[in-house]
Amino acid sequence: MLIGEVARRSGVSARMLRHYESLGLVRPTGRTGSGYREYSSEDIRRIFHIESLRSLGLSLRDVGSALDDPGFAPTELVEDLIRGTRERIAAETALLTRLRRIGAAEPAGWEEVLQIVALLHALGSESAGKRQRAALSSVEEVSVPVEALVEAALSETDPHVAGALRWALAQSDDGGSIALLAEGLGSPAAEVRERAVQAVAELTSGEATALLRESLAHTDASVRRHAALALGARGVAEAIPTLLDMVVAETNDVDAADALSALASRPAWADRIAADLVARLAHETAGPAARRRLTQALADIPGNAASRALETLSHDEDRVVALTATYILTLREAR
Repeated sequence: MLIGEVARRSGVSARMLRHYESLGLVRPTGRTGSGYREYSSEDIRRIFHIESLRSLGLSLRDVGSALDDPGFAPTELVEDLIRGTRERIAAETALLTRLRRIGAAEPAGWEEVLQIVALLHALGSESAGKRQRAALSSVEEVSVPVEALVEAALSETDPHVAGALRWALAQSDDGGSIALLAEGLGSPAAEVRERAVQAVAELTSGEATALLRESLAHTDASVRRHAALALGARGVAEAIPTLLDMVVAETNDVDAADALSALASRPAWADRIAADLVARLAHETAGPAARRRLTQALADIPGNAASRALETLSHDEDRVVALTATYILTLREAR
């Protein structure tokens, strides 16, 4: 079979076949009487083998070794190919993400494109200072896609930078960050879930409040607690049970007591909170330390229900609880 026919059947150009021959990869079996290359069926089979190995990413040098070296071991080479392919995919994926983010920002010109690229690079910098400046600049100078801000906020370990990123999200929030942060709440990594709920807590939209309400039933106790504190500040009574749990467990109990106090500023909820505190005090699982914290929490709960509870507690068997209740009553009477 002549080279033109081989090219048509194999899909490999005549020029490439000559290149293979110059490298010693393919050697036509013979020549015609006119001196033209003549390929046998075995030669054609070798060409297909070459193309198959090239499709895996092997160099022509490696292809030659694989076909001609009887002792060639493919395992190590295949592992190298897998590693290199993964690196290329990661690099291409990163490039695609960056391009999508630039496109989402709808830059007006190349100058703005360059500014966005610089900010995206700075958000991924190893310098905490550069990351923080980039977070602030994303609001003050050039708008950075919310997806990039959310990704940075969910991965940030420096508390100062994290605060700047949450602020930037709150300033630029158009509702697009809620779905992304909801995904963060479902992350298998506890630290990512915590960062996500902290970011949601700083958003003021109705969608953010709804997501915080959902988070009260989250399997992660840390997520539930952050959500309860944020909802307490927003006057959402659904947070009360979780806030009470926090007082009992001595987990951000001071903040939880403050949130309960803020909720109790509404007369309709003051008596409910007082009753719930009393119920926790009477629960058999409440130890001495928890009962004292619950008594202290009653100090900032207005209304007759709280006063009656404190009067009862002033005669409690636990001397510290009784003294605490008596002291609080004295302060209330002095007001």
